[in-house]
Amino acid sequence: MEFNFKEMATATMVLFAVIDIIGSIPVVISLRSKVGNIRSGRAAIIAAVVMIVFLFLGEEILKLIGINVNEFAVAGSFILFFIALEMILNITLFKEGENAPTSATVFPIAFPIVAGPGSLTTLLSLRAEYDILNIIIAIIVNIVVVFVVLRTSGTLQNWLGKAGIAIIQKIFGVILLAIAVKLFTSNIQELFA
Repeated sequence: MEFNFKEMATATMVLFAVIDIIGSIPVVISLRSKVGNIRSGRAAIIAAVVMIVFLFLGEEILKLIGINVNEFAVAGSFILFFIALEMILNITLFKEGENAPTSATVFPIAFPIVAGPGSLTTLLSLRAEYDILNIIIAIIVNIVVVFVVLRTSGTLQNWLGKAGIAIIQKIFGVILLAIAVKLFTSNIQELFA
């Protein structure tokens, strides 16, 4: 393992773009209003653990259960697609019943928003090019940013107001939908290639 600032900075920027926690602020605010409870620290730690474990064991885990990275990414694109639909159309696709979650900490914050198929497949790509130490540091830097955004989402909600949140939610819903479609199309081609 050898530290290289350029590798670490590049890996950090790539993961930041893929995780897109800034773009997920409307999703986080929406989830906070639905379930009322998001444990920022716990979500960040769970996402970090998932990402680091996947960095080391990702391909082996997927092979063990008989799926490849492309199939994993296609499945994740459906989750992102439905979250985006909820944001854009202001509908609820998730039925809340007796077993409705009281927290959105693990699902969908830690997975698939932070440690989703996009970031997990990106980690596998980065591992082929960069030293693992630099990737782990990049993960930690991104998790700190995720924690700060999750922690301040309530303040952002008060500052933006209902109208501001509604506008941002629609805009980022379309962006999230586009990311889901891109994730789907780029990986479905690989499945049929």
